[in-house]
Amino acid sequence: MNRFIQPYRVLVLGLLLTLALAACGGGGTGGAATSAPVSGGAATTAPVEQPTAAELPTAAEQPTAAEQPTTAEQPTAAEQPTAGTAGGTTGTIKVGSKDFTEEFIVAEIYAQLLENAGFTVERKLNLGGTPIAHAALIAGDIDLYPEYTSTGLQTVLKNTDRFTDTNKIIETVRKGYEDQFKLTWLDPSPFNDSNTFVTTKAVADQYSLKTFSDLAAKASDLRLGGPAEFPDRDDNKAMDKIYGGFIGKFKEFKQLGTGSLRYDALKNGDVDVIVGFGTDGRIKADADVVLQDDQGGYPIYNIAPVVRQDTLTANPTIADILNKVAPMLTDDVMSGLNFEVDGPDAKEPAAVAKEFLDKSGLMK
Repeated sequence: MNRFIQPYRVLVLGLLLTLALAACGGGGTGGAATSAPVSGGAATTAPVEQPTAAELPTAAEQPTAAEQPTTAEQPTAAEQPTAGTAGGTTGTIKVGSKDFTEEFIVAEIYAQLLENAGFTVERKLNLGGTPIAHAALIAGDIDLYPEYTSTGLQTVLKNTDRFTDTNKIIETVRKGYEDQFKLTWLDPSPFNDSNTFVTTKAVADQYSLKTFSDLAAKASDLRLGGPAEFPDRDDNKAMDKIYGGFIGKFKEFKQLGTGSLRYDALKNGDVDVIVGFGTDGRIKADADVVLQDDQGGYPIYNIAPVVRQDTLTANPTIADILNKVAPMLTDDVMSGLNFEVDGPDAKEPAAVAKEFLDKSGLMK
């Protein structure tokens, strides 16, 4: 209302001042104003029409503090899409995963824990391999996904150092990711899902296979199944040197995808040995034999959530929520969860994750 009344108040005051000056014969500080009454009626309106100090929108005519869109009218911190509330449950958290069973299960565990804490979660699972998932994280297409420490070390950071200390590995990847990508590694789980070689009991007995050294000695008699990039991966090249360069000496190498395809090929006799992961559920399901890395050729692969720093800043409770589950995922637990999905019951990863969390005591 003040903004509508004010111009009329200014007009009245201007007219009164003009009449007073005319009665006194001048004496004002502005020559134009003092001569106005002498020169005619039109000039008497000049002080009102000119942008004098009284007419400039400096105080009463400007929006007051209540009218400024700076507090009540502007979005509050709770209304901002990226800001975190005291409980850390603002916005939608996009959880991704790579393209195999273990990743699906762990990503579901993370997603369900966050939902239980009040977050809205969008799942973007089965993205593909590490390069795709990592690129999605950097681009902001996802906010977090489970990754393996030595994969981050070697595949992403291109660090060829051979660490046998799990603490040294996580310290190195954590610093590298923060410095280069503004990404943060939360606490890793203790299970080690390292590469390994898997065979059937019949083949193991026939060729006396118990260790990687045994496999290296008999490679020329055996057919190996694994991913297309297997011979060229940095971790495999390093391991291969330790065992005398046997990877290129297999009787045959068949390119097989991840998960069930390899185990089906092994079970059907299409190959004699396959590249596997230490916690694969099909190992238990098929009663296969895992060969021992007796020379320590492969690095340690612990899993952990990798999270965008801006997501953590906006929602700091994410770290506490996900760090609580980390120590519960041991070798036995993870292989058991994988078995529930890849074994004869063929459960869905989301259902397996829920069963685990219901028993964990972490769900409210």
